Amino acid sequence: MDRYTQQRSCFQNRRFFKVVCGAGNEDPDEVYRLSQVYTLAGALGIDVSANVEVVQASRRGIQRAFELAPSLNIQLETEPFITVSVGLKGDPHVRKARILEDNCTACGDCFEHCEQQAVGSDPYRVIDRRCIGCGKCETVCEYNAVEYYTRKVDFDRVLPACLEAGAENFELHAIIADDEKVLRDWRILNRILPDNFISMCLDRSHLSNNHLLSRIAAARELTGERLIIQADGAPMSGGSDNFNTTLQAIAIADIIQKSGLDVTILLSGGTNGQTGELARLCGIPAHGVSIGTFARNLVRVEIEAADFDNDLTVLSAAVQKGRRLVDATLDPLQEV
Repeated sequence: MDRYTQQRSCFQNRRFFKVVCGAGNEDPDEVYRLSQVYTLAGALGIDVSANVEVVQASRRGIQRAFELAPSLNIQLETEPFITVSVGLKGDPHVRKARILEDNCTACGDCFEHCEQQAVGSDPYRVIDRRCIGCGKCETVCEYNAVEYYTRKVDFDRVLPACLEAGAENFELHAIIADDEKVLRDWRILNRILPDNFISMCLDRSHLSNNHLLSRIAAARELTGERLIIQADGAPMSGGSDNFNTTLQAIAIADIIQKSGLDVTILLSGGTNGQTGELARLCGIPAHGVSIGTFARNLVRVEIEAADFDNDLTVLSAAVQKGRRLVDATLDPLQEV
């Protein structure tokens, strides 16, 4: 079975769990460790930034997981599919924060509230490679000392190199209102990757329900059955583990499915350990779930441990946490 058919089967069986390392996360060490942990935990997708070094780190993490699996009494069969995420200016997934020195009072609030640990404290500054543009630093800053910028990826230069490094899917974060710009970039992705799955990540922050559905229909005309829609309920908000946090992800998937559009749907945005159960309760037959903030924070202690690479008990503790999340997410989807 070729990889495309294998991935399609995962979607059809509703057994696709994707860990989102962060479209802006360019820390190879963290991506390596997250890839290793969640491969062993049963994830079949790993979402990374459009950075060749990061893709290579994810591949190493996957390979290391397969090497260590027998020692942990884990049987692995399918290697996870690596997705490279890109986005348009205005989409929060691909922006970076910057601290304005003239406004900064060194109060430390940004440092304390950054879940990605992307703020250094001497002086207060953003660590670019770790920043995922979540916006928490701006939210807590009372002095207007945070601004954002977007670095546009050169698709024709970077994306083929990412494919060569081991990536298999692309994802376009398209949470902006401008259809012309979205479809322009979408056509480029389809040209570079004409024979594998491509995902479009959408929410309703700038789109009405009708606009959302018309954009999906336009994307499907270009991509056909290779189209994945990542239903991004509340982007980068999955820090809490409750139904309310993940409610919008379920709602946007419900809108898409009731429209009759034939697309693969992944739940995302505010997703957590309750997402699968809420999908079951609401009768939403999603094809899989993508979890970022919650999945990363769940194993934060272990992946930051100094002896992570040498102590299997540390790795095993992280894998057990990840496995419980994967099972709690996917098992309820089998009952829908």
